[in-house]
Amino acid sequence: MTSYIIRPAESRDLEAVNGLLRQVLAVHHQGRPDLFRPEGKKYTDDELISIFANPDTPVFVYDKDGAVLGYVFCDLQHPSSGALEPIKTLYVDDLCVNEKARGEGIGRSLFNYVKEFARENGCHNITLHVWECNPGAKAFYESLGLKPQYTSMELIYD
Repeated sequence: MTSYIIRPAESRDLEAVNGLLRQVLAVHHQGRPDLFRPEGKKYTDDELISIFANPDTPVFVYDKDGAVLGYVFCDLQHPSSGALEPIKTLYVDDLCVNEKARGEGIGRSLFNYVKEFARENGCHNITLHVWECNPGAKAFYESLGLKPQYTSMELIYD
């Protein structure tokens, strides 16, 4: 019987997390090669270790029988200004499921875990950004009940 846990990321997860980050980069490069390089690293290993250790930037991994099949990078935010209510937001910076394990409910499990984490930590909401060039991700988030909060627009110069 296979079993899984969702747990905080640790230094032993670096190789698996880096592999998943490469998968995300490939999707983004395919959709927006004007913005995303074909190869590269979003974070150095030292930066990842620092992110993993920071309680304001929790990273959770989906561990199935010792194999990391997905992750979710989060950021606890406290936006404030004279016009904004002082609320606590959980920003989902990145959620990835290994391309070979998609469709198994791993992404939904990770997001449900994050929802409970946000609730337990007194968050008002969960926010994230999704690239228009990634319709699969957009449909996934909509299936979880997320709705647009605002629209970011661009004008590209040749």
